[in-house]
Amino acid sequence: MTGAPLPLASEPSGMRAWLLSPEPHSRWQARLGRFYLGWRAFSRNPLAVVGLGIVLLLILVAIFADVIAPYSPITGGDLRTERLLPPSETYWLGTDDQARDIFSRIVHGSRVTLFIVVLVALIATPIGLLVGTVSGYLGGWVDTVLMRITDIFLAFPRLILALAFVAALGPGIENAIIAIAITSWPPYARIARAETLMIRNSDFIAAVKLQGASTPRIILGHVVPLCLSSLIVRVTLDMAGIILTAAGLGFLGLGAQPPMPEWGAMVATGRNYLIDQWWVAAMPGIAIFVVSLGFNLLGDGLRDVLDPKAAK
Repeated sequence: MTGAPLPLASEPSGMRAWLLSPEPHSRWQARLGRFYLGWRAFSRNPLAVVGLGIVLLLILVAIFADVIAPYSPITGGDLRTERLLPPSETYWLGTDDQARDIFSRIVHGSRVTLFIVVLVALIATPIGLLVGTVSGYLGGWVDTVLMRITDIFLAFPRLILALAFVAALGPGIENAIIAIAITSWPPYARIARAETLMIRNSDFIAAVKLQGASTPRIILGHVVPLCLSSLIVRVTLDMAGIILTAAGLGFLGLGAQPPMPEWGAMVATGRNYLIDQWWVAAMPGIAIFVVSLGFNLLGDGLRDVLDPKAAK
């Protein structure tokens, strides 16, 4: 007597079979299936998973900074007895020259770092995407003018150009964000233009034109979505550079102003005690290094998933 055939071990079952169905019954099922396949490809890269963990940890620390930090990041202890103390059970990463707990300042400084990164990405990415897609789709003198403006911005090192803008606008975290955003959009415009040049003569674009779609509708509805994957990868990889630029401005006194716990400004304070009290500058420097490394690893993993041609 023979029973029913057993399913092969390689055949998907349950939720996995629903996600991998070759004939999805809804858009949501199709999107979840693509997300699942992307996650599988992403998780094959252990370094990318480590980068994702670092970024998620940064977000969680920024959200729960008030709970995690044992001391105030602004006010310090007794300057006579608690100034420039080394790492200990009481002060895990030591204290600075104002007797403030360095660990608490680094934890609250994660909010400043995340605030800068998110705002710069939200400002610079749409500008670069709009300039690049309009330039690539319209061509002609519009392309020439927009790309020459882009070349002017690309001709200057980012930090030097940001320094010039901050010097004109004045020191402060808001002006630093504006300056970094102004210097960050040109690479995104170049990428969006290159992607647009590849698809503007495609058959589906011609079909949309025959249906009477206007130029803004074609750019926003059909060209922009196809440029997003490459742009997401580039923005993620650029976040490390944004963090370093913000830290550089803070180090020079042009970014976040005291007593705000910004990592670059903390390194600047600690440089005066680098020989004897090394932890004052080393601890925020390590935080900058780890977070920048996390964004780079995450960007490499996203590139493998979203832009496999570039990964090869």
